[in-house]
Amino acid sequence: MRFTCKAFDRAGRTVNEVVEAASRDEASEVLRRRGLFVSDVRESRAGSTAAVTKRGPLFGAGKRRKCLAHFARQMTVLVGTGTTIVEAIRSIEQQAEDAEWRKTLGAICKRVEEGEPLSVAMESHPEYFDSVSRSLVAAGESGGRLDAMLARLSALTRQEIKIRSQLSAAMIYPTLLSCMGVAVLGLMIGFVLPRFEGLFKTLDAPLPPTTRLLMDLSHLLASHWPLMAGGAAMMIVTGYVSVTSQAGRSMIDRLLVRLPQIGNVTRAFATARVIRVLGVLIEGKVPMLEALRLTKAAAGNALYAALLETSEDVVTRGEALSTAWGGSDLIRGGVVDALRSGERTGQVAPALLNMAEFLDEDNELMVKTLTGIIEPIILIAMGIGVGLIAVSMFLPLFDLTAMQSGGAP
Repeated sequence: MRFTCKAFDRAGRTVNEVVEAASRDEASEVLRRRGLFVSDVRESRAGSTAAVTKRGPLFGAGKRRKCLAHFARQMTVLVGTGTTIVEAIRSIEQQAEDAEWRKTLGAICKRVEEGEPLSVAMESHPEYFDSVSRSLVAAGESGGRLDAMLARLSALTRQEIKIRSQLSAAMIYPTLLSCMGVAVLGLMIGFVLPRFEGLFKTLDAPLPPTTRLLMDLSHLLASHWPLMAGGAAMMIVTGYVSVTSQAGRSMIDRLLVRLPQIGNVTRAFATARVIRVLGVLIEGKVPMLEALRLTKAAAGNALYAALLETSEDVVTRGEALSTAWGGSDLIRGGVVDALRSGERTGQVAPALLNMAEFLDEDNELMVKTLTGIIEPIILIAMGIGVGLIAVSMFLPLFDLTAMQSGGAP
């Protein structure tokens, strides 16, 4: 459950916090451990699935993720060698090249100098430090294993960056082929085909249906191109707004999961992300219910967030997590079997992390296979389109030649 808390720090300043806890007393205890004096605790009704699955802007997220990975990796080394947290953050701040990131580090360092824990200072910058990273740091601070938790956070973040890079790299070539195909077809219809129009008129012969269709399309582009360009721009803007909205992303998540082939890839990558985050949190001694809530917030897919919400209810009733996952088609049977085995032996975290590594290898091969299928399809479609236009342009000339040959004495 999520609670909105009002408290006061040692200086008498009002502090408003949102705390994930099982009860009001537990939420109050979390704040008291931070040195705050709690005055009011109320249950928040905003902690729905729609809220926790909200994602940030599309642009800049990758850069912020790299900043977090760099921060966690450097902090692991510095804190592990005995450097104080303030000195470590100052050192990273001095090396930071991005002005916004440097300003963020300075603000965090100032709050830590004032006596706040690092995890609390990170809460004021959720655009860089998500709930999972803050929870791992808080677990490290409470257990005296901050360097170990930072190492886990670094590994988790770098793996996510690697997967995103693999997906981006895999889509570059098909995207370039698609753009090139559209450009070539547009160039032939808009500029090459009109050059043949005068020649077709001198033939004074009926044109084949495909040639007439292409000529009409060429006339349409020539006379209404501003309107069509505006319509295309409007479609792009509308698509972007839809993608960045919560409802639009949820719809896309559901569509991608159900599509043939692409749905397999989507489910595989989403499953790997979920079990990796959950495994790292459990390995960091985060309670199961809190780990499920944090994983739900980081799921990145509405269907998986709903599954994790159902999982919370199942675990709250005292049942095994594998029970909730076993009845869903979103989670592979092998993952459920590994989880069930880990629950029997008390090794849930290692089981989940081992399956995440296995899925990463499997997913890499799956992406290569999928792109290997998409690329020939795009090339074939381009060839058919260009060939159809070329044949439509030269077919009247062939007919004229055949007529002249047939009418020759």
